[in-house]
Amino acid sequence: MLEVKGKPIIEHIISTFSAIAEIDVVYVVTNEKFTPDFEEWAAAHKGRIPIKVINDMTTSNDDRKGAVGDMQYAIAEEKIDDALLVIAGDNLFEYKLADFYDFYKKKGSSVVAAKEMPGKDDVKEKFGVVEIDGSERVTGFEEKPLDPKTALAATACYIFTKDDVREIGKYIEGGNKPDNAGDFIKWLSGHKPVFAFVFREKWYDIGSFESLGKAREEFNG
Repeated sequence: MLEVKGKPIIEHIISTFSAIAEIDVVYVVTNEKFTPDFEEWAAAHKGRIPIKVINDMTTSNDDRKGAVGDMQYAIAEEKIDDALLVIAGDNLFEYKLADFYDFYKKKGSSVVAAKEMPGKDDVKEKFGVVEIDGSERVTGFEEKPLDPKTALAATACYIFTKDDVREIGKYIEGGNKPDNAGDFIKWLSGHKPVFAFVFREKWYDIGSFESLGKAREEFNG
């Protein structure tokens, strides 16, 4: 709900959805504390795509479900049995979401958006790092490595096929870590094809006041 260029970050994200006619509903997953704020915002939002706010019922870091846990919670609560676009609410990006979706359709498999950073030092201990082969297939994934193998930063933007949405439940049931979506990508790419949509446009991971200030100065979305 933090503002960039005069409107909340979530508004910038949702404005990109108009380019994809297949998006028929938006689910916003949040916690107990912020549910009323998002419900108030959703009630006032005007757009063609209905928005439903999902309260994951958590109240602190001690009981939080994690990124993958929240995905599975939403899938179970809403009985989602379809392809799923997932975007973390602290992401601002200037690539065209329609290009990301076209890449997904071309590959016919789950995809992750990866920002090509200037060098390995720009991802070191900061972001999940993706390795790919010549066909853009994900061949490796490390979460905030000390010695990154590439300069491809995984952004929290994914499209999962209908079959792979079902894999999220299997991942959770297998006792795997629910915190980072990157861990699920690593697990999924170990037995199914996952591809990386590599982009060079600006991307902001709003995880600090510094990154928020930079976005407020530079973002052109």
